Amino acid sequence: MGSTADKIKGNANEAMGKAKQGIGEATGSDRLKGEGAVQEVKGKGQKAMGDAKDAAKDAVDRAAASAKRAAD
Repeated sequence: MGSTADKIKGNANEAMGKAKQGIGEATGSDRLKGEGAVQEVKGKGQKAMGDAKDAAKDAVDRAAASAKRAAD
């Protein structure tokens, strides 16, 4: 999965998790609040993975450009 897909899924999971927590709070459902908290954390992890993939790609691109300049 690409970094953009990770970030999109992360945003969706984070939003759904927050919504579940809100509904759980409104209805007094500890189970729904817990599920929401877990889903929100999952979303944050997915977004972090997307950011890490972007950073790794940028580092590889910079190294390749530097190697190309050195070879020229």
